[in-house]
Amino acid sequence: MDKAQGNHLEAGLELPAVSFSKVLFDTIKTGIIKSNLIAMFAGLCMALYVHDIPFFDRIGSIVLSLIGAALIIGSAGAFNNLYDRDIDAIMDRTKNRPTVTGIVDTRNGLILGFGMAIVGLITLYAASPLAALFGFLGLFLYVVPYTMWTKRRTIYNTEVGSLSGAMPPLIGWAAISSDMTNMSIIALFALMVVWQMPHFYGIAIRRYEEYKAASVAMLPVVKGIHRTYVQTNIYLVLLLLTSFLFWSFSPVIAIIAALLSAVWLVLSVRGYRKKDDGVWGKTMFIYSLNHITIVLLIVIGYSLIKPLF
Repeated sequence: MDKAQGNHLEAGLELPAVSFSKVLFDTIKTGIIKSNLIAMFAGLCMALYVHDIPFFDRIGSIVLSLIGAALIIGSAGAFNNLYDRDIDAIMDRTKNRPTVTGIVDTRNGLILGFGMAIVGLITLYAASPLAALFGFLGLFLYVVPYTMWTKRRTIYNTEVGSLSGAMPPLIGWAAISSDMTNMSIIALFALMVVWQMPHFYGIAIRRYEEYKAASVAMLPVVKGIHRTYVQTNIYLVLLLLTSFLFWSFSPVIAIIAALLSAVWLVLSVRGYRKKDDGVWGKTMFIYSLNHITIVLLIVIGYSLIKPLF
């Protein structure tokens, strides 16, 4: 029996009967898989458009890269859940994860994590060796430098984690093209890196008390809300500037991304002045999801639809 499971039993909590699929999906974090696959597909579609490659000419690589990326991202979620089960037990939003309750023990969690990682890397390699390399880098950066090293020790854990979170577009692009110096993929990578900071600051403020109780070194917990507000706005300005890297790909997308970032900055300034940290943090979090979803879907739509006309 794992320590986390023992703690739950000692507390008098009963382990609910849940389906295998729910246990699996909660362990590998399917919500994160879906969101990252959108970013991965955006990078893939950009490469098809930039290099004038018909979609169905690379359907094999596309399918393999989607499957491989999903497995790699799921593997990262499983490893993260295993390592963080002690602090997850303290936080309301994570205390019922299978790795915390003991439904998924260490042995089975490691088998799942390594199994998905191996199959995922082999599948990505079949699509493109370069895609497999970025898949491995994303997994390694998330599990070791972020989860095991910086998450509990430094406020810069978000910056470290953002590198892993920006790998999916590189995986998608690399499945189609080896030209990693193209400004289009550089723009998408930069956008993903910078976007993650204000996004995760919003989460950290919303869950401030939980992160504080679990002693996770999130910026608002260690440096306070005002420092988080200032740093959020700095990254939002950088995000606005990053939008113009898309100009060579599409001036329209560059302008839309810039406008979305400008609105986010205005919401941040106006929301903070109302002196309600909870509402401000929630607004930052919700808008961040809308921002990145809109940008990625526009990139995908533009890349797939424009060649038809």
